[in-house]
Amino acid sequence: MIRLTTAQLDISYEDRMIVQNLNIAIPQGKITALVGSNGSGKSTILKTMARIMSPSNGQVLLDGKSIHKQSTKEVAKQLAILPQNPTAPDGLTVTELVSYGRFPYQKGFGSLTKEDRSIVQWAIQATGMMEFAERPVDQLSGGQRQRAWIAMALAQETDILFLDEPTTFLDMAHQLEVLQLLQKLNEENNRTIVMVVHDLNHASRYAHHMIAINKGTVKGEGSPEEVMTPQILRDVFNIEADIVRDPRTGVPLCLPYALVHSHGEATQQPNSRTLEAAVV
Repeated sequence: MIRLTTAQLDISYEDRMIVQNLNIAIPQGKITALVGSNGSGKSTILKTMARIMSPSNGQVLLDGKSIHKQSTKEVAKQLAILPQNPTAPDGLTVTELVSYGRFPYQKGFGSLTKEDRSIVQWAIQATGMMEFAERPVDQLSGGQRQRAWIAMALAQETDILFLDEPTTFLDMAHQLEVLQLLQKLNEENNRTIVMVVHDLNHASRYAHHMIAINKGTVKGEGSPEEVMTPQILRDVFNIEADIVRDPRTGVPLCLPYALVHSHGEATQQPNSRTLEAAVV
C-alpha cells in the first residue's frame, strides 16, 4: 500500500534544476533507502518530500493530497523528519528534547498534558534512553544523541519518519546501534521509514526498498536485489563492483574494485582470490 508519492516533481535552487520529473512511490510500512553519490539530489528529494523545501513544479502527494497545500501542524501529525547533524541548545535534557515532539498537538502555549508526558516516556523507553532521560543531550555519545533525536521524532506519533544520513560521523558500533533501532521501530511499530544512506551495504541490509539517484534522476528502484547490480552501480557511482551475498542475511553486498572512466574502462581488474574469499 502506498501513502506517499511524487508526481512530475521538479526541484531547483534559484535557476539551477536539481531534480526533474521525479515520479517515485514510498511503500507503506517499509524501510526505503535513497542512495547516490554526493550532490546527486537525494537529500534535496528527502527535504522536499518532508515539506522542508518547496518544488518548482509537480507535487508530493500524501494519501492523494498535495503535502505542500496542507498546514504545518497537519503535516507534522503525519510525518516527522530528522535532519542531518541536528543540534540542541546547551543543557537541554533528553526528556526536554523529546517533549518538543508533542508540539503539533499543543494548542497555543499550552503545557504538556498527561497524555503528552506518557507518550514522551514511551518514546524515550522505545529508544532505550530511559537511563539518560535527565542527562543533557550535549553530554551524550554520538549514538545516544541520535537515539534521543529519534525519540523526539517518535513522540510526534507519525506513521512516516524521514532521516537524512542518520549515521553520519558515527563509528561502526554507533552506526549499527542507530540502524538496528530503526529496524526495530519498523518491525514493532510498523513505521514507514525513508532515509538517505551513504553506505550502500547498510542500505541493502536494512532497507526493503531502494531508490538510486544520479543527477536528480532515478537510475534504479526496487528491492536491494533489483538495485544492487553492477550496471546501476556504474551508472550511479561510476564504479566497477562485484556483488556477493551476505553469508548471514543473504542480501547483496557491494565490493567495489575500480573506478569507471568516461570511455567506460575500469582502472583495475578484480583480485580473484579476494573475491573468492568474500564469497566463501
